[in-house]
Amino acid sequence: MDGFNRRWRAYALAGTLAGFSLAGSAWAEPAPPFAQLLRQTGDSPRIAVLNAEIAQAEGLAEQARARPNPTITVYGENFGGTSPYGGFGRTETTLQYNQPFELGGKRSARMAAGRAGVTAAEARGLAGRQAYAYELARAYAAAEIADRRIGLAEDEVEEATADLKVARALVGAGKEARLRQLQAETELNTLTAELEGVKAGRTAAFARLSALAGVEMPYTSLSASLLDRLAAQPASGPIDPLQSAGFRAAEAEREAASRRVTVERKRAIPDVTAQIGVRRLEADNATALVAGVSLPLHIFDRNKGNIAAAQAELRGAEARAASARLEALAGVQSGQALVAAADRRAQAAARTMATAEETYRLARIAYEAGKSPLIELLAARHGLGVARGVVLDAAAARLDARASLARLSGLTITGEPVQ
Repeated sequence: MDGFNRRWRAYALAGTLAGFSLAGSAWAEPAPPFAQLLRQTGDSPRIAVLNAEIAQAEGLAEQARARPNPTITVYGENFGGTSPYGGFGRTETTLQYNQPFELGGKRSARMAAGRAGVTAAEARGLAGRQAYAYELARAYAAAEIADRRIGLAEDEVEEATADLKVARALVGAGKEARLRQLQAETELNTLTAELEGVKAGRTAAFARLSALAGVEMPYTSLSASLLDRLAAQPASGPIDPLQSAGFRAAEAEREAASRRVTVERKRAIPDVTAQIGVRRLEADNATALVAGVSLPLHIFDRNKGNIAAAQAELRGAEARAASARLEALAGVQSGQALVAAADRRAQAAARTMATAEETYRLARIAYEAGKSPLIELLAARHGLGVARGVVLDAAAARLDARASLARLSGLTITGEPVQ
């Protein structure tokens, strides 16, 4: 039987034309095809967070280039005391310029750490965008599957209603006991209740898709099928696990942590402050230059705590990079195996459904002819419903497998590179 497919196509067509907003004042827009939807999500909250993190790292890198600010000091001596310093006649007023000089390559270390921070933020951003594309694909597919589950449930209700009519006719003709009619009514009521649950699941799936896409008015339909596009086996080449965004982000984090260790170590080196100024000697009606150099004594604070913290951060980053490397290697191997298994599962599910449809068709013919009991028809219809669910589950598993492998390849599930 192809009733399920016909109903799905009719339902999808109606869904693209129907649906009101929550306020009921405007028609709800259908979600565009997945590739177009992904391109339109540049201002979604998830992407905005990633862009903000990159901008933050760029700001910190710019700040790392700054040199220490000078200070101007004005102070007076020898006034307001006892004789002969009771007035201002012997006042010595000094205007002094103080310029700190960083020693030991502090500024260059900060700048290198800032650049490494930007690189790490960009790598995290790319990994985040790939993860977002993966989640959006799953949400899009979940909405489509929820749509199809409604078609499946409506088909089962329609078929159960038809079976109930046959049962009533046979009971009225005295060919079946009334118990069979009650069994058919119970089955119909159960399927009707399940249909309401499926509708609620569809609402939740579209709400999730809309939230990920960053739109306030929830989508109520899809304008294109993502599952059908994946029906054919895509051509895929070899995947280098060490080029995956997750591993490269972990490596960039490790490099940035290493640069921060260098910064903290150099921060322990004392800085020199040069001083030069002009002093006015009121008593002699003269002016003189003053100059000096100050050097802090690192007796109590040698920045040991910050150095130890940075070294611990580096060890953690190295461990995460090693873990990311192993996960990337395992992800590629398992991803390719899961894709192959999901394709075989989808093919087997299609064969199962064809068998279940034929079984139900023959069971219904036999029951209408009075050659088999109602229990066999109910069992055949239940088997058909299970087979339809297996087909949808197989389609969902195939999408998950291909989306995971595409994420490791740096691509969207439809084959476009993630930038």
